[in-house]
Amino acid sequence: QVQLVESGGGLVQPGGSLRLSCAPSGVIFSLYDMDWYRQAPGKQRELVASITRGGTTNYVDSVKGRFTISRDNTKNTVYLQMNSLKPEDTGRYYCNANNMLGGNYWGQGTQVTVSS
Repeated sequence: QVQLVESGGGLVQPGGSLRLSCAPSGVIFSLYDMDWYRQAPGKQRELVASITRGGTTNYVDSVKGRFTISRDNTKNTVYLQMNSLKPEDTGRYYCNANNMLGGNYWGQGTQVTVSS
């Protein structure tokens, strides 16, 4: 059974930082591309950052220069370092694991609230 455990969310002031972690279990981590999505109330779920199994990264324009996605295949963990947070970054952040064989798995999400 596949499970994605997310952690690191919370309440932070504008300009602050958070680091999200996602530790999948039940998958061969190194074979999966990993993504972070976020969803604010009343809005579509948005792909924020992705990292392929080969380490190639991509970001939505709104977070470029502020967020960094990384993975540690030894620890089977993907991270999202979020710096210079803005109120518009507020939302529930979801970890996703996917591969070309059709695997597609989601975590339960972790709430990030940026507010003074």
